[in-house]
Amino acid sequence: MYNLHQEHHFESAICNHLNQNGWLYAEGDAADYDKQNALFLPDLLAWIESSQSDSWQALSKTHGANLPKVLAERVRKCLNEQGTLEVLRRGVEMVGLKKPLSLVQFKPALGINPAIKQAYAANRLRVVRQVHHSLNNANDALDLSLFVNGIAVATAELKSDFTQSVGDAVDQYRFDRNPAPKGGLTEPLLSFPGGALVHFAVSQSEVMMSTRLAGTATRFLPFNRGNEGGAGNAPNPFGFATYYLWEDVWQRDSWLEILGRYLIGQRNDKKQMTSVIFPRYHQLDATRKLVADVLENGAGQRYLIQHSAGSGKTNSIAWTAHFLADLHDAANQKLFDSVLVISDRNVLDAQLQEAIFDFQRTKGVVAMVNDENGSKSTQLSQALKDGKKIIVCTIQTFPFALKAVQELSATEGKRFAVIADEAHSSQTGEAAAKLKQLLSAEEMAELQDGGEIDTETLLAFQMSTKAAQDKNLTYIAFTATPKQKTLELFGRKDADGLPQAFHVYSMRQAIEEEFILDVLKNYTTYKLAFKLANNGQEFDETQVTKSEALKGIMQWVRLHPYNISQKVQTVVEHFRENVQPLLNGQAKAMIVVSSRKEAVRWQKAIAGYIQKQNYKLGVLVAFSGEITDPESYTEPVSEHSKLLNPGLKGDIREAFKAPEYHLLLVANKFQTGFDQPLLCGMYVDKRLGGVQAVQTLSRLNRAYPGKDTTYILDFVNEAEDVLAAFKTYYETAQLEATTDPHLVFDLRAKLDATGYYDTFEVDRVAQVEMDPKGTQAQLSQALAPVADRLLKRYKAAQNDKAIADANKDENASQAAKDAMAVLVLFKGDMGAFNRLYAFLSQIFDYGNTDIEKRFIFYKRLIPLLEFGREREAVDLSKVVLTHHTLRNKGQQALNLKDGETPKLEPMTDTGSGSVQEKEKALLAEIIEKVNGLFEGDLSDNDQLVYVNGVIKGKLLENDTLVQQAANNSKEQFANSPDLSQAILHAIMDALDAHTTMSSQALNSQKIQDGLKDTLLGPAQLYEALRARTQPSTAPL
Repeated sequence: MYNLHQEHHFESAICNHLNQNGWLYAEGDAADYDKQNALFLPDLLAWIESSQSDSWQALSKTHGANLPKVLAERVRKCLNEQGTLEVLRRGVEMVGLKKPLSLVQFKPALGINPAIKQAYAANRLRVVRQVHHSLNNANDALDLSLFVNGIAVATAELKSDFTQSVGDAVDQYRFDRNPAPKGGLTEPLLSFPGGALVHFAVSQSEVMMSTRLAGTATRFLPFNRGNEGGAGNAPNPFGFATYYLWEDVWQRDSWLEILGRYLIGQRNDKKQMTSVIFPRYHQLDATRKLVADVLENGAGQRYLIQHSAGSGKTNSIAWTAHFLADLHDAANQKLFDSVLVISDRNVLDAQLQEAIFDFQRTKGVVAMVNDENGSKSTQLSQALKDGKKIIVCTIQTFPFALKAVQELSATEGKRFAVIADEAHSSQTGEAAAKLKQLLSAEEMAELQDGGEIDTETLLAFQMSTKAAQDKNLTYIAFTATPKQKTLELFGRKDADGLPQAFHVYSMRQAIEEEFILDVLKNYTTYKLAFKLANNGQEFDETQVTKSEALKGIMQWVRLHPYNISQKVQTVVEHFRENVQPLLNGQAKAMIVVSSRKEAVRWQKAIAGYIQKQNYKLGVLVAFSGEITDPESYTEPVSEHSKLLNPGLKGDIREAFKAPEYHLLLVANKFQTGFDQPLLCGMYVDKRLGGVQAVQTLSRLNRAYPGKDTTYILDFVNEAEDVLAAFKTYYETAQLEATTDPHLVFDLRAKLDATGYYDTFEVDRVAQVEMDPKGTQAQLSQALAPVADRLLKRYKAAQNDKAIADANKDENASQAAKDAMAVLVLFKGDMGAFNRLYAFLSQIFDYGNTDIEKRFIFYKRLIPLLEFGREREAVDLSKVVLTHHTLRNKGQQALNLKDGETPKLEPMTDTGSGSVQEKEKALLAEIIEKVNGLFEGDLSDNDQLVYVNGVIKGKLLENDTLVQQAANNSKEQFANSPDLSQAILHAIMDALDAHTTMSSQALNSQKIQDGLKDTLLGPAQLYEALRARTQPSTAPL
């Protein structure tokens, strides 16, 4: 046979398989297709007669032989007006009938009604080949059309890979299957919303789908299983790679479930159907596998769904919540009393309500627990009491909600499913307050500067601290970037004992399927180099702690007006030239800085630069809480202050959507869960490590029509570090090893060895805590002796240090500092123990009451040990910036597909710290070392001393300028002709010492203007001149 490569063999194979598995199929039955009404009328009539005999008899009596025509026209009218999905789910009303005609019987959640079971079995599913569907072109024929009880629900165009590709099938729909050709008749089978619900383009290797045909504007989405973490389908050793479409998806029960439970009709404000959502393959696969596993293993399991950005997590969560809320076991018992969904996505709440109403036409199935509807506890109690199937709560209200369901689970045996959406973070409320004692020092520092806690961290903390508990609670975590703890808590162990995600839709597949963009394609790094000097002053000879000094110096440089002004200029000009023209001028960008103080300084610098250049750019700044920065504003400011965001009304997320805003400046906010598809640029001035780099830079990856380019300019991070972070999550996040459960015992031994408490004291606190009749007074009585003893010891060491410092006894001072450091370390180790135990006890059942008692003891003791933190102040008031350069290192070639994939590391060496002698050095030596870092990176042209030292110094000696600055505003002073003249004289005076720079300045008005701007800006000449008239004020 020489024609095996031809398409009709593919068509026959599909139809024969369906025919052997519960579908109706016969060659030549396309002749029975009603082209005008797009119905397979014999099946529609047979279905009504067999499933609704009373209605059939009534209609036959009324219409006689005319019934087929009347029925076909009535059904077509309803399909056109209400849409196919609505008609399938609600039926068709006809005069003379007491209830609507049902056009299909879907499988109910509770399968105990024999009449419904019989009607379900009677559904007629038919596949018809070569349907001549067109009212405009008699020769047009669709390869396959799928009908349910005569109603067209799907079409398919097939292509053989031997001659064509799936792209040719897509083009056939786009160019030859127009539902409303210009000047022609509307095609009922192809039109929306009354035609087929979904259209498949199918080859032997790939499947694409669309739910709405619109000629050349039609958008097809991939409907593939994935191939080793990427797009497409893996080869099938037993046949076609796309076999799953007709063997699994179109399988009789599967197909009816999709039509009945998965498809979501989306409507506009006028309640008109605008689109239909059909699940993508990974959504279908994940939700079905999840439901099957819950049915097999019952409540009490944990699931990690690693789905990339662009995977449609909102819909996946909506389907999961809906299915679990209605799930019954083999004995027809409901598996869950309620499903709790944690998410701050307003769209999720709205979508859940809309989707479930679409499925069931029942309002009030979903309850939202939030601050807007009164007491959260009352709302939740009422929702649980009312038996609400699905309860959606925010991350702020989640701790209370979870506590309530845990109690109901323990006391009444009720079962709940908890679905966590990682997209959002919170910085406020009970959650953050409780978590603070369990955060690492780094996490705590970020939280104090307005940082946020993500859902994963919160969920890990809130879950039971005993592995054996919560058998009635099922946890499902949806995340694109699982952290090490999330993997260990929710992952399923493989043959090697390493936890794996239950289901994966990878970043790689999402990029290859074009649901998100590869944000590393235009990634450019900048190198900052600078030099410091002591401005001719002698440094104090006292030594300083090296680490504290370096930290202080770097922060001083970051906040230096000149440093910020140079970056601002780079950002604004790059945005205008490269980003703003994208998306027909609609493109926006995000600027990420390290702290709230930096955000305030950047905002002032950007606003000033934009105003000076007369650019029409709108800037918003976002951070949590308030920040006091006297150098910028006389009063504390927040993101709602008119000083920072003068035009802001309402929520920043919503405001930033407006076309007048272009740049969003953020500090520890909006680095996760912020979806703005118009973002095409990002400017990073913050150290980003691991998962934070992926989450932050991924704000750019959202797809948008016409969006094919993104830009990242990074002032801080190394390209190879960012690439390594992305590669960790490019396919599937893997753990290098699991955390050793014995670490808990090792840390307990270390803490016991300090001798700061004894077993009797531990037992006494645990006994009071566990006693249902225990009182707060008893707890205080049990803990007070230990806390008092340790606080007195710390205070005594503080006094010893003060005396030693007064006597200039360095050895005694160091001994006292070490004694204080040992106590601080002890407190830190208790926190480390509790973090470790709280995490590991959810995985391992230690069965050891001594461990549990210490967990309780440490948890109550930690907050009582307020040692305070003694930081060594490093005086940087005399340091000046002499050189500064920001060099473009060029665009980096970051290829996610090359090289090895890094793995996540387990928790190791927790609490293994010890008191170490801090390295000391003279501040002058430290500055010299910092300067040495930039050897070869700086030239004379990078010198700031020319402006800051030479020119500014000469101008400060000018009495005329001192008087003018004292008596005029800064704006008036800037326009003084004396100032321009004085600058020119200062340049001439500096000619001998700085020949090159002065010569350039004398010959260029542009350079002179630039010098003037720098002097009035970062160099703060005006402020320094005014200070000359106020002797009590130190010079700036």
